[in-house]
Amino acid sequence: MRLRIADPTAILIDAEVVSVRAEDASGSFGILAGHADFLTALGVSVVSWRAPDGKAGYCAVRNGILTVTDGRDVAIAIREGHVGDDLDRLEHEVLIRYRERDDSERSERTASAKLRMRAIRHMVEALQGGGREIGL
Repeated sequence: MRLRIADPTAILIDAEVVSVRAEDASGSFGILAGHADFLTALGVSVVSWRAPDGKAGYCAVRNGILTVTDGRDVAIAIREGHVGDDLDRLEHEVLIRYRERDDSERSERTASAKLRMRAIRHMVEALQGGGREIGL
């Protein structure tokens, strides 16, 4: 099987593998040659694979899309990734940073949505003649 992992700026992995393991919202799953066509969204997790020589590889991923095509091509487009051979380090250091970034971005989006809703309410009140000026 061919495994390709790419982020917006680079191809991180392009290699022949015998198996791939990943995790989506439903849990962990494995892919072997001959797998049915498949599409899923990945969150913050570690993708692992086994090369034909038996060597394991790992890539911490921050959100992405995994596809399996024709039972032999596994492509993963990710937002951000870090390849390494130390699984413990990837799980404890890199994934923690990715989760912190996701939490921070989620908080920023929530704050932005609240500001937009407040502005819309003020505009609606002003348009309905609520007697108040729009004060942003």
